[in-house]
Amino acid sequence: MDNEERTQEQGEELDNIIILNDEDGNEVQFEFLDLIEYEEEEYVVLLPAEDSSEDEIGEVVILKVEPTESEETESYVGVEDEDVLNKVFEIFKEKFKDEFNYVDEEEQ
Repeated sequence: MDNEERTQEQGEELDNIIILNDEDGNEVQFEFLDLIEYEEEEYVVLLPAEDSSEDEIGEVVILKVEPTESEETESYVGVEDEDVLNKVFEIFKEKFKDEFNYVDEEEQ
């Protein structure tokens, strides 16, 4: 069962919250929004939990899924390539165009 299926089964009961450790070892909560496949790689689209409110949603975080030796855990790494980030985000925006209102930073 992949992440997408597992997350959809969890539904809204758990709010799709995952906890990751930042570079300082601090636990940070994220809401899992989607798993995007791009050029045979998988990327997770996450929303920092402290930024999510009913009226305003902040910026999403896109991380690349890295395989680990254990099938039960996954590793997420930052994406340095701005083109890849933009392509993954475009796929996400198209997929959820009816669910979210996107604000172009250049318009602010």
